[in-house]
Amino acid sequence: MSKKGAAAGLEQVVKLIVGAGQASPSPPVGPALGSKGVKSMDFCKEFNARTANYTVGTPMPCRVIVRADRSFTFEIRTPQTSWLLLNAAEAKDHKGASKPGHQTVGTISLKHVYEIAKIKQSELRLSGLSLEGLCRSIIFQAKSIGIDVVA
Repeated sequence: MSKKGAAAGLEQVVKLIVGAGQASPSPPVGPALGSKGVKSMDFCKEFNARTANYTVGTPMPCRVIVRADRSFTFEIRTPQTSWLLLNAAEAKDHKGASKPGHQTVGTISLKHVYEIAKIKQSELRLSGLSLEGLCRSIIFQAKSIGIDVVA
């Protein structure tokens, strides 16, 4: 096995969801990274700088790759589709319907769906999907959390 292959086996991945511009060494960030030997303050400064152009508090999924020498890199993903949908529908308390199909928490237009699809398509792992396919999946997800989509 090459040195590169051996080092790759020592990498650990930490998945976090942190509010844009709100990373702090307190839980969940501090304990999750501290247990891997990473200085959480370094992560917090860089995360807050990279999410400065988002609305403060937007939940940003983040994948932190911690190497054996305790250095790290991280990628920030787009907010979850459900959060984007509930935000667009202006649903109170950001909660979906308790009985989807029987209960509606909000309404969005196809323009909202298109805008959310554009946001999701900017993510590298979803960039190969067609905009139409993303729109369809967003519409299905909207229905599953009690949001009506109108033309």
